[in-house]
Amino acid sequence: MGDYLIKATAFEGKVRAYSLVATDMVNEAVRRQGTWPTASAALGRTMMAGTMMATMLKGDSKLTVKVEGKGPIGAIIVDANTQGETRGYVSNPQTHFELNSQGKLDVARAVGTDGYLSVVKDLGLKEHFTGSVPLVSGELGEDFTYYFASSEQTPSSVGVGVLVNPDNTILAAGGFIIQLMPGADDAVIEQIEKRLSTIPPISKLVEAGMPPEEILQALLGDENIKFLDKMPIKFACRCSKERVENAIISLGKKEIQEMIDEDGGAETRCHFCNEEYHLTAEELEELLVQSK
Repeated sequence: MGDYLIKATAFEGKVRAYSLVATDMVNEAVRRQGTWPTASAALGRTMMAGTMMATMLKGDSKLTVKVEGKGPIGAIIVDANTQGETRGYVSNPQTHFELNSQGKLDVARAVGTDGYLSVVKDLGLKEHFTGSVPLVSGELGEDFTYYFASSEQTPSSVGVGVLVNPDNTILAAGGFIIQLMPGADDAVIEQIEKRLSTIPPISKLVEAGMPPEEILQALLGDENIKFLDKMPIKFACRCSKERVENAIISLGKKEIQEMIDEDGGAETRCHFCNEEYHLTAEELEELLVQSK
């Protein structure tokens, strides 16, 4: 089963729901970043939440999620767009601890709780929308739940989970977002809360082979759901040599000349995908002509 996301409504439009399986997407990010298990779980959870949030936007919009809790992992940065393309990285990928008291990866210890979760939405307008909330747990699922309630005034439940193999690859990764729309009554809320309290962890459902549709059915009940859209999701980075060249051109003639004279070339590495780009002195000479 390849990675994909499902959008749905339930209870006659009173509930909006999203679910995804993202094992391959997270595994690709982990492979490129060389993350250790606790860092892998933190990165994967943030990527999945960002992916679902981006698909709530319209057109060619995109968003950036930043988590900074002052924990050992440092910052978590995730970019996602409406096409289901997501990339992400952590400042300190080699972060790992013993399992916590619940026998799970200690994501909260890695992330920390003394900081903020921020979301910047690029809707193609002159100004970007920015929302920021204090971290409440560092476990990330609860933090995104708090973000929706506080920053967007939308009562929500966010579940994201990652299981890591002994060889540091990803065994299972999946998530869901359930949101209450205006008109959702107490009976609907009570039914959803009851199911949320009894369902196994989302990562266990994915490990058992449950696809996104069945995850939502388990959360909301078979008879209540109307599936709206299904879309593939993947790790995708937008870096390229052309983008690197344009960035160098923007530095100006003096900086480029210094690169040529002092280094005999230039090299840079993309934070998101770890791709390396090398430019020779001759290539820099060509960029020098184009710069101002």
